[in-house]
Amino acid sequence: MLVATPPLDDTDHRVLAELDEMRDELAALLRRKPRWEIQLRRSLFAAAIQGSNTIENITISNSDARALVEHAPLSAAAGEETQQAVTGYRDAMTYVQQTPAMPFFDYSETLLSTLHFMITKYQPAKWPGRYRAGGVYVTSADPLEPAYTGPDADAVPGLMGELVEWLRGGDLDCPPYARAAMAHLNLVGIHPWRDGNGRTARALHALVLARTGELAPEFSSIEEWLGEQVNTVQYYEALRTVQQGTFQPERDAHSWLRFVFTAHHRQAQRVQRRADWTVHLWHDLARLADERGLPERTVSALYAAAVGEVRRVTYQRDEGLSRGQAIRDIQALTRSGLLEPRGNAITRVYVLDGAAAEIAESAADAVRSPGRDPYL
Repeated sequence: MLVATPPLDDTDHRVLAELDEMRDELAALLRRKPRWEIQLRRSLFAAAIQGSNTIENITISNSDARALVEHAPLSAAAGEETQQAVTGYRDAMTYVQQTPAMPFFDYSETLLSTLHFMITKYQPAKWPGRYRAGGVYVTSADPLEPAYTGPDADAVPGLMGELVEWLRGGDLDCPPYARAAMAHLNLVGIHPWRDGNGRTARALHALVLARTGELAPEFSSIEEWLGEQVNTVQYYEALRTVQQGTFQPERDAHSWLRFVFTAHHRQAQRVQRRADWTVHLWHDLARLADERGLPERTVSALYAAAVGEVRRVTYQRDEGLSRGQAIRDIQALTRSGLLEPRGNAITRVYVLDGAAAEIAESAADAVRSPGRDPYL
């Protein structure tokens, strides 16, 4: 027996309608195929990977998160095991991103265990992809009082089979956000593996949404929002409120749905602000490049630096340039006082400087606003 999807009330439907409106506005903007789309997607993907792993106390810097999605070397500050952990999660989420284009896609226990394997393969002692053979619990501040104890190992195969059947055909008339939330809750409640259950449940959450095909997963992920410390605390509290320490499928999960809907709404507000900032920023950077007599393509490098930093190799790949062309462009931007180099050799990056940095701050001022709780 799984935790059932609770009925939604009028307030829930209002929040979901607002989410749909924000999604539709963003989809309309992306249909124009703006030049900045791939970079915005990358920055959101990096934030999602960073956020989901931060929940598990696997931390990397913003710069390393961007390097990860650009397949660039990470800094020495990210230890070997941390690099393996975040790389595995990146690979699992990259697979999730591809699923809308798979006509042969099917939910299965093998699929879920494959996601788990990709996420935890750096820990062979934790049985990547294999169900646990014994009990499992989530620790708390008191080592003698677990925050959560999973169902008996003997019950796991049956519960996972039931979850897969539900993923294939259960509650198909429910809003996708509700289905994703319930898949997340049930998988983390079953806790089928020795470790990596939370990360795999969050990957499944993204997968359920990705399969709707309405927006790329990067634009609908809540992992960045969940990874912020205050929200992580609320995330665990939302799970505890339903679970009450053990797998109790008869419990009402409405409070969990409200938490997830709030998370999606808050993250959607954030993405909307970033899209507005990007449109404003790209226009002003294009004007600046024209005034300085720089090629239009260099706006891509300036925008990347505004998001965090730009790497010559990434700029070269994004714009389809030769190595020499990319080097000359970066040097021209540096001589113009618009980029400043940081680091050396393979870890060298460039950050905004001068007039370009002022433009980025002005664009941020134009769209900056506090987020709002949709249920208040």
